[in-house]
Amino acid sequence: MCGLLSPGRKGNLPADTTSFVGRRSDVAEVRRLLSESRLVTLTGVGGVGKTRLALRAAAETNRAFRDGAWFVELSGVTDPELVVHTVLEQLGVHDDTVRRHRTVLVEHLRDRQMLMILDNCEHVVGATADLVDVLLRTVPGLRVLVTSRERLGIDGEHLWQVAPLPQDPALTLFAERAAAVEPGFTLDARNHETVSQICALLGGIPLAIELAAVRLRVLTLDHLLSRLDDTFRVLADGKRGGDPRHQTLLAAVDWSFHLCTRSEQILWARASVFSGTFDLQAAERVCSGDSVAPEEVMHSLTGLVDKSVVVSEQQPSGTRFRLLEPLRQYGLEKLRGAGREHVMRERHRDYFMEWAECREKEWFGPAQPQIFALTRLEHANLRSALDFCFDNEGDHCVHLASTLWFYWAGCGMLGEGRHWLDRALVRSAAGPLRAKALWVNGYVATLQGDLAASARMLEECRRYAAEVGDEPALAYSTHRLACTHLIGDDLDLADNLFEEAIGLYRGQGTVNSHTMLAGIELAISATFRHDFAAAERLCVEAKAVGEQHGELWAQAYAIYVLALCAWVSGDFARADQLGRECLRIKRTFHDLLGIVLAIEVLAWIAASQGNAARAATLLGATNEIWQSVGYPMFGSRYFGAPHGECESAAISALGEQEFRAMFRKGMDLELEDAISLAIGEKLIEEPLPIPAPTPLTRREQQVADLIAGGMSNKEIAARLVIARRTAEGHVERILQKLGFTSRAQIATWVTERRP
Repeated sequence: MCGLLSPGRKGNLPADTTSFVGRRSDVAEVRRLLSESRLVTLTGVGGVGKTRLALRAAAETNRAFRDGAWFVELSGVTDPELVVHTVLEQLGVHDDTVRRHRTVLVEHLRDRQMLMILDNCEHVVGATADLVDVLLRTVPGLRVLVTSRERLGIDGEHLWQVAPLPQDPALTLFAERAAAVEPGFTLDARNHETVSQICALLGGIPLAIELAAVRLRVLTLDHLLSRLDDTFRVLADGKRGGDPRHQTLLAAVDWSFHLCTRSEQILWARASVFSGTFDLQAAERVCSGDSVAPEEVMHSLTGLVDKSVVVSEQQPSGTRFRLLEPLRQYGLEKLRGAGREHVMRERHRDYFMEWAECREKEWFGPAQPQIFALTRLEHANLRSALDFCFDNEGDHCVHLASTLWFYWAGCGMLGEGRHWLDRALVRSAAGPLRAKALWVNGYVATLQGDLAASARMLEECRRYAAEVGDEPALAYSTHRLACTHLIGDDLDLADNLFEEAIGLYRGQGTVNSHTMLAGIELAISATFRHDFAAAERLCVEAKAVGEQHGELWAQAYAIYVLALCAWVSGDFARADQLGRECLRIKRTFHDLLGIVLAIEVLAWIAASQGNAARAATLLGATNEIWQSVGYPMFGSRYFGAPHGECESAAISALGEQEFRAMFRKGMDLELEDAISLAIGEKLIEEPLPIPAPTPLTRREQQVADLIAGGMSNKEIAARLVIARRTAEGHVERILQKLGFTSRAQIATWVTERRP
C-alpha cells in the first residue's frame, strides 16, 4: 500500500570518503562536454576512476541544475527489465499503478532540470541505452552522465576516455593512501624514485595504486616494488592480449590477491556472490563451510577491510560490507575458474530464502519498522537471489517471490513485486506454492487498481483451495477478493466475502496483519453505509490486536477509520489527532496509500474546522499523490464524495482564484514537505501573487534572473553549464522579445515582477 516518494532534496550524490586527487583537467573537460551535450559517457577499464570522476564533475555542476544531480548505481542489477525500476528507486519515485514504469519515469522528469548519473552500465548496456534514448527525447531538461566500459551507442552521445593518472597525481595518490595506513609516511627525495617506479608499474590506475599503498602496513617500499616487479614480469612472459591497461589492473589485483592469506582469498571469491552490501551474519552463513569455520569469516573479513579489498559502511542496523565492483568481478572469475559459482549462488539463495521467511514471520510484531529498513538494505541481494531462482529449475522462485509479500505490499514496491510474481506464476504448476503466489499477486494487483487481473487470480486461487482443502489459501484469497469488490463499489458482495474470510481466519486460529486488515476493511465498508458505530467497534478491536502484538502497519489503517468516525461525529480535535497519528506511522513505511488517505482526511477535517487554506493546500498535495496510487479515491463514489464536498467548501470560503492558488501550492510540494505540512511540522504561507505571463522560455527566464543578479555572460555560462556564445544568444533573444536595448532594462523588468 505505497507509492510515489519524492525526497525533499535536490539530488542524492554520495559524500566523498577520501580525497580526490588529480583529474582537474578531466573534471573541466567533462563539465565542458555536459554544457554542449545532453549525454556524456565516461569509458575506461575497471578501477581507472570513472565513478569518482563522474561524481566530482556532477558535484561541481550541481548548482546549474534546478532539480539537482542524481546518482543511480546499476552494478547490482542483473535483470535488464529492472533498470527502470532501479532508476525510479534511486530517484525516490514509487508508483503503485499498472502504468509502464518507463512512462512513470518520463512523467516524473518531464518538467525537471536535472543531471542523472548512471554508474556501471556495461552489463545492462542495451537496456540502459534504450532508456536513455527515450528520456533524452522526452525530457528536455535532462542531461545524462554515464560510466561504462563500453559506449551506449545512441545518437548524440559524447565519449570521454578516462585515462590513468599522470605521474605527479599518481605519486600524490600513493603518498596520501600510504600515509593513511603508515602514519608519518611522506614522499621525499629518498623514496621518490621507488614510488615513481611503483606507480609506473601500476600504470597510473587509481585502484591498483590504492591496493598497493595499503600493503605498506607489512612491506617496506623496496619489498613492495620487488614483489610488484616479479608479478608484472610473469604477466609479460604470459603474453596476454587485450587492453594493456586492463592487464595492468588485472596484474595488480592478482598481486593483491596472492598476498592475501588462503582464508582471505577464499572469502574474497565467495563474497563476490553478494550484490550491494552484506552484513557479518550473511558472510558467516554463506561463505563458511568446506573447511572454513564461521568464526574464521570475521577474521578474514577484517583482513580484507584492512587491505582495502572490502569497504565497511556504518548503517543504523550495524556494520555492512561491500566489495569494490572490479574486485567483486575478479572474485566471481575465481569462483567460476574453480567451478564453485553455482554452489555459492545456491548458498546465497538459500540464506536469503530463509532470511525472507524469518522477516515474514516477524512482520506481525514490533519489529516492522526495522524489517522495512533491513529489507531495503538487502534489496540488491534479494534481487540477485530471485534472478538465480528464475535461472534454475524448481519452485524456489515462486516461494521467494510470494514470501516477500510484506515488502511488495507493505514497503512501496508494488511494481517490482508484480514483476517477480507475474514471472513466478508463468513458471508454477497447481499446488500450494502457486496458490500463495496467486493470492499475493492478486493483493498487489488490487492495490495497483488492476481489478480485473486481481479478480482472475483470486478466483483461481479460491477454486483450487476449495477443491483440495487448502484452508489458508481459501481464507487469504477470499479476503483479498473482498477488497477487490470493496474498491469496485460492490459493498454487498464485499461484505459477504469479508465475513466469510473473517470466519475462516478465526476457524484456523490465524491472527496477523491480514486478519487485522479484514476487520478494518469491513469497517471501511460500514462507513460507506453510514454505520459508524459498527465501523468504530471493528477498528477498536483491530487496534487492540495491533497494540497487543506491537503491530503498527495495519493498525494505522484502523486509526485512519477511527479518524473518519470522529470527523463524522463532529469531534474534529480527536479526528485531527488520529489523522496525524496515522500519517506519522505510514510515513515510516513509505506506505503511499496510507499517506494519501491520511492527508485526505486531514484536509476534510481542516475544511470542517473553517481552515479553508489548509484544506485547499492538502487537497492539492493529494491530487499529485493519487496519480501514483491510481485513480483518485480509487474511482470509488463512496471514497470520492467527501473529497468533493471538501473542495466545494474550500472554494466557497476562499473564492475560486485563491483556492486555485492554494491548490497549486499543494501540488508543488514534494511528498516529504506535504507530510510535514499535514502533520503540522510546517506552517502554510500565504499564496504568492501570480506573476503576469512572460514571453520568455524557462531557460531565458533563468538567464534574465542571473542578469538581474549582476552576472556577466561568462559567469552565466559557467553557472548554467553552457557555452559562452550560447549565453550571449539567450541575452540577445531576451532583448528582442522584451523590446529592450540594455541589460539594465532586463534587470529592472525582473525586479519589478518579483513579489
